Order: sequence, then structure tokens, then C-alpha cells
Amino acid sequence: MLQNDKVRLRAIGRDDLPALARFNNDRDVELAGGGDPPWPQALERLTAEYEAKWSQGGRDGNEGSVEFAIEGNGQFIGICALFNVNQTARTCELGISIGDKTAWGQGYGRSTLTLLLQYAFTYLNMHKVWLQVHGSNQRAIRAYLACGFVEEGRQRQQVWSNGRYDDLVQMGILRSDWLQQQP
Repeated sequence: MLQNDKVRLRAIGRDDLPALARFNNDRDVELAGGGDPPWPQALERLTAEYEAKWSQGGRDGNEGSVEFAIEGNGQFIGICALFNVNQTARTCELGISIGDKTAWGQGYGRSTLTLLLQYAFTYLNMHKVWLQVHGSNQRAIRAYLACGFVEEGRQRQQVWSNGRYDDLVQMGILRSDWLQQQP
């Protein structure tokens, strides 16, 4: 559906579920994505959830959210979403998880963020996209900063993660900031 030279964002399909279950049950992936605490998820439960949504028909998303599978080199490597859409303020929250750890540090996150921001500002007419990230997730914070996000706030020792308290960092990007970055 959306594509650049590095990634393709498309609907999450039934064939993605076994890999998604592996990602959801990988402690490192869950902790990187803010899974507090990381809880197991059976493939059968994930499949049942998928089937329940699928049986409703319609599109893969609604007024409140839209989800995508992330493909890199033709392989399913993660998921991303825009959610908590506020139609009045024209804001939404962004979430991303590169579940395939062999894809970490390869630029897939930044490429995905580029496409998600284009989608949010160009197609959904958002005014602002925001997110929350653990302060210890420096890899993600670097990617967000590189894509134009700015730190808007920090809640000190707000989350318990991996045996210690961590800051919760609030970041955001305005449409005007994003437009200034465009060629």
C-alpha cells in the first residue's frame, strides 16, 4: 500500500501471524517496544483475535486507528500503527515494532517512520503525531529525532521495565515541522 526504497507497509495477513506470535513472545522485542511486563501470547489467541476482527469485514483500521505490516526485502519484519486518533485536534499516536531482530539497526525503523508520517500528514490530515518511548531505548529515540520528532516531556521513573524504573519520554512532530523537512 505504501512503499519507499527500504520498506513496504501493507495489511497484516493471516500468513504473518506465526511470525507476529514469535515477535510478541520475544522478551527483547517486547521490552524494546515498551512491553511492561512482557506477557506470553499463544498463536491460537492471536489467531482468534485476528479472525474476530476479520469477520467484521470493512477495512484494516477505523476512525481511531490504522495498522500496517512492515516488509523489508520482501519479508515481514514488524508492525506499525497510528492510533488514539483525535478528530477534533487532528492528532494521533504512533507505534512501531521491528520484531525481526536481524533487521535492527538496518534503517527499517526510520524508513517506516518516514512513510507513516507521510500517511498521517498527507492522507489523514493530521496536525500532530506523537508517541511515548522508554528513556533507555536510545536506538528508537535516535530514529525519532532523525525523523523530526522533538522531546516534549519526560516523566521520570514512570515505568517499571526489565527490573528497574525508567523514564517515559513524550515526543511529537507537527505538520509544519514535517513540511519543512520535505524536499
